[in-house]
Amino acid sequence: MNTSHTPAMQLEQVASLAREFKGKKDQLMLVLLKAQKITGHNALPEDVAVVIAEEMGVTKNHIYDFATFYAMFSTEKRGKHVIRVCKSTPCHVNKASNAAHMLEKTLGIKMGETTEDGQFTLEHIECIGVCDRAPAMLVDDEVYGPVTEESIPGILSKYQMQGEEI
Repeated sequence: MNTSHTPAMQLEQVASLAREFKGKKDQLMLVLLKAQKITGHNALPEDVAVVIAEEMGVTKNHIYDFATFYAMFSTEKRGKHVIRVCKSTPCHVNKASNAAHMLEKTLGIKMGETTEDGQFTLEHIECIGVCDRAPAMLVDDEVYGPVTEESIPGILSKYQMQGEEI
Protein backbone atom coordinates (compact mmCIF):
# COMPACT_ATOMS: atom_id res chain seq x y z
CA MET A 1 0.00 0.00 0.00
CA ASN A 2 1.34 3.39 -0.97
CA THR A 3 -0.11 5.60 1.77
CA SER A 4 3.14 7.52 2.26
CA HIS A 5 2.60 9.45 -0.95
CA THR A 6 0.50 12.60 -1.06
CA PRO A 7 -3.05 12.40 -2.42
CA ALA A 8 -1.95 14.30 -5.55
CA MET A 9 0.82 11.76 -6.20
CA GLN A 10 -1.62 8.91 -5.64
CA LEU A 11 -4.08 10.41 -8.12
CA GLU A 12 -1.30 10.71 -10.70
CA GLN A 13 -0.39 7.04 -10.14
CA VAL A 14 -4.04 6.06 -10.57
CA ALA A 15 -4.26 8.20 -13.72
CA SER A 16 -1.16 6.56 -15.16
CA LEU A 17 -2.55 3.11 -14.36
CA ALA A 18 -5.98 3.84 -15.86
CA ARG A 19 -4.44 5.46 -18.95
CA GLU A 20 -2.84 2.11 -19.83
CA PHE A 21 -6.34 0.62 -20.15
CA LYS A 22 -8.06 3.37 -22.14
CA GLY A 23 -10.89 1.84 -24.16
CA LYS A 24 -10.58 -1.51 -22.35
CA LYS A 25 -13.70 -1.58 -20.16
CA ASP A 26 -13.17 -5.28 -19.56
CA GLN A 27 -10.10 -4.39 -17.45
CA LEU A 28 -12.00 -2.18 -15.00
CA MET A 29 -11.85 -4.79 -12.20
CA LEU A 30 -8.05 -4.87 -12.40
CA VAL A 31 -7.80 -1.07 -12.48
CA LEU A 32 -10.09 -0.63 -9.47
CA LEU A 33 -8.25 -3.27 -7.43
CA LYS A 34 -4.89 -1.66 -8.18
CA ALA A 35 -6.27 1.83 -7.51
CA GLN A 36 -7.41 0.75 -4.05
CA LYS A 37 -3.88 -0.46 -3.29
CA ILE A 38 -2.35 2.78 -4.54
CA THR A 39 -4.64 5.01 -2.47
CA GLY A 40 -4.83 2.74 0.57
CA HIS A 41 -8.48 3.63 1.02
CA ASN A 42 -10.09 0.19 0.66
CA ALA A 43 -12.74 2.34 -1.00
CA LEU A 44 -13.38 4.32 -4.15
CA PRO A 45 -13.29 8.04 -3.34
CA GLU A 46 -14.97 10.32 -5.87
CA ASP A 47 -11.73 11.94 -7.04
CA VAL A 48 -10.29 8.51 -7.84
CA ALA A 49 -13.46 7.47 -9.70
CA VAL A 50 -13.33 10.66 -11.76
CA VAL A 51 -9.68 10.11 -12.73
CA ILE A 52 -10.30 6.48 -13.71
CA ALA A 53 -13.37 7.42 -15.75
CA GLU A 54 -11.51 10.18 -17.61
CA GLU A 55 -8.42 8.11 -18.32
CA MET A 56 -10.26 4.93 -19.36
CA GLY A 57 -12.85 6.77 -21.43
CA VAL A 58 -15.88 5.57 -19.46
CA THR A 59 -18.49 7.43 -17.44
CA LYS A 60 -18.25 7.96 -13.71
CA ASN A 61 -21.67 6.24 -13.47
CA HIS A 62 -20.18 3.15 -15.11
CA ILE A 63 -17.39 3.14 -12.52
CA TYR A 64 -19.90 3.39 -9.64
CA ASP A 65 -22.27 0.81 -11.16
CA PHE A 66 -19.36 -1.61 -11.34
CA ALA A 67 -17.94 -0.76 -7.92
CA THR A 68 -21.26 -1.07 -6.11
CA PHE A 69 -22.01 -4.46 -7.70
CA TYR A 70 -18.89 -6.24 -6.41
CA ALA A 71 -18.33 -6.80 -2.68
CA MET A 72 -14.60 -6.08 -2.84
CA PHE A 73 -15.31 -2.44 -3.61
CA SER A 74 -16.95 0.24 -1.51
CA THR A 75 -17.76 3.89 -1.98
CA GLU A 76 -17.21 4.48 1.75
CA LYS A 77 -13.86 4.32 3.48
CA ARG A 78 -13.16 1.01 5.18
CA GLY A 79 -10.66 -0.17 7.72
CA LYS A 80 -7.13 -1.16 6.86
CA HIS A 81 -8.31 -4.79 6.94
CA VAL A 82 -11.73 -5.86 5.70
CA ILE A 83 -13.17 -8.98 7.31
CA ARG A 84 -15.96 -10.62 5.32
CA VAL A 85 -17.95 -13.41 6.97
CA CYS A 86 -19.65 -15.76 4.52
CA LYS A 87 -23.39 -16.12 4.94
CA SER A 88 -24.08 -18.76 2.29
CA THR A 89 -26.23 -21.76 3.23
CA PRO A 90 -23.30 -24.09 4.01
CA CYS A 91 -21.67 -21.46 6.22
CA HIS A 92 -24.97 -20.62 7.89
CA VAL A 93 -25.67 -24.29 8.65
CA ASN A 94 -22.15 -24.60 10.10
CA LYS A 95 -22.77 -21.69 12.47
CA ALA A 96 -21.05 -18.78 10.75
CA SER A 97 -23.24 -16.58 12.93
CA ASN A 98 -21.26 -17.73 15.99
CA ALA A 99 -18.04 -16.52 14.35
CA ALA A 100 -19.72 -13.27 13.30
CA HIS A 101 -20.92 -12.61 16.86
CA MET A 102 -17.46 -13.38 18.24
CA LEU A 103 -15.90 -10.93 15.78
CA GLU A 104 -18.42 -8.25 16.73
CA LYS A 105 -17.74 -8.82 20.43
CA THR A 106 -13.95 -8.90 20.04
CA LEU A 107 -13.76 -5.86 17.77
CA GLY A 108 -16.52 -3.89 19.53
CA ILE A 109 -18.38 -3.20 16.29
CA LYS A 110 -21.39 -4.52 14.37
CA MET A 111 -21.52 -5.80 10.80
CA GLY A 112 -20.99 -2.91 8.38
CA GLU A 113 -18.95 -0.88 10.88
CA THR A 114 -15.28 0.01 11.21
CA THR A 115 -13.26 0.00 14.42
CA GLU A 116 -12.43 3.41 15.89
CA ASP A 117 -8.73 2.91 15.17
CA GLY A 118 -9.49 2.26 11.50
CA GLN A 119 -7.91 -1.20 11.56
CA PHE A 120 -10.92 -3.41 10.78
CA THR A 121 -14.20 -3.25 8.88
CA LEU A 122 -16.63 -6.12 9.40
CA GLU A 123 -18.98 -7.21 6.59
CA HIS A 124 -21.09 -10.12 5.44
CA ILE A 125 -20.51 -11.60 2.01
CA GLU A 126 -22.85 -13.89 0.11
CA CYS A 127 -20.38 -16.63 -0.81
CA ILE A 128 -16.63 -16.96 -1.13
CA GLY A 129 -16.68 -20.35 -2.84
CA VAL A 130 -15.05 -22.50 -0.18
CA CYS A 131 -18.07 -24.46 1.02
CA ASP A 132 -15.82 -27.37 1.99
CA ARG A 133 -14.28 -25.07 4.64
CA ALA A 134 -17.53 -23.73 6.09
CA PRO A 135 -17.95 -21.60 8.04
CA ALA A 136 -15.49 -19.39 6.20
CA MET A 137 -14.38 -15.79 6.15
CA LEU A 138 -11.99 -13.54 4.27
CA VAL A 139 -9.57 -11.12 5.84
CA ASP A 140 -8.53 -8.91 2.96
CA ASP A 141 -7.78 -11.59 0.33
CA GLU A 142 -6.92 -14.46 2.69
CA VAL A 143 -9.47 -17.24 3.24
CA TYR A 144 -9.98 -18.78 6.68
CA GLY A 145 -12.10 -21.80 7.47
CA PRO A 146 -13.53 -23.56 9.14
CA VAL A 147 -13.68 -20.58 11.49
CA THR A 148 -14.56 -21.18 15.12
CA GLU A 149 -15.05 -18.84 18.05
CA GLU A 150 -11.77 -20.19 19.39
CA SER A 151 -9.83 -19.44 16.18
CA ILE A 152 -10.91 -15.78 15.95
CA PRO A 153 -8.34 -14.29 18.40
CA GLY A 154 -5.44 -16.00 16.62
CA ILE A 155 -6.60 -14.84 13.20
CA LEU A 156 -7.08 -11.25 14.36
CA SER A 157 -3.72 -11.16 16.13
CA LYS A 158 -1.97 -11.79 12.83
CA TYR A 159 -3.39 -8.53 11.47
CA GLN A 160 -3.11 -6.53 14.68
CA MET A 161 0.61 -7.30 14.86
CA GLN A 162 1.26 -6.01 11.35
CA GLY A 163 0.86 -2.41 12.47
CA GLU A 164 1.81 0.14 9.83
CA GLU A 165 4.12 -2.14 7.87
CA ILE A 166 1.60 -3.00 5.16
